[in-house]
Amino acid sequence: MPYLKLQTNQVLSRDEKAALCEIASECVAQSLEKSKNYVMVTIQSDMAMTFANGDGPCAFVELKSIGLPAERTLELSRNICDLIQHNIGVPPERTYIEFSDTERAMWGWNGKTF
Repeated sequence: MPYLKLQTNQVLSRDEKAALCEIASECVAQSLEKSKNYVMVTIQSDMAMTFANGDGPCAFVELKSIGLPAERTLELSRNICDLIQHNIGVPPERTYIEFSDTERAMWGWNGKTF
């Protein structure tokens, strides 16, 4: 049920995106102590983006999950920023992350809800 969506102005090849999806999926699963079988990751690269009045490397991340613990967002922010900086070169100070805790009835899968 965790879903991570990464948007960046960095240019990534199809293979780089596929590799980053795997790394991000593992990061989310470990950080949230959830099964990787339920983690979904989307990466959109080469987006038209500006941040802090400039078009240097930047990223916007959405992390949604059922039961996303507010007390873990600092740790999650560090983990995600480290992942992005290490893998695509976007510094943490040029990354925004939106965390969303979703109720079970508002998350569908397999023709039903959680």
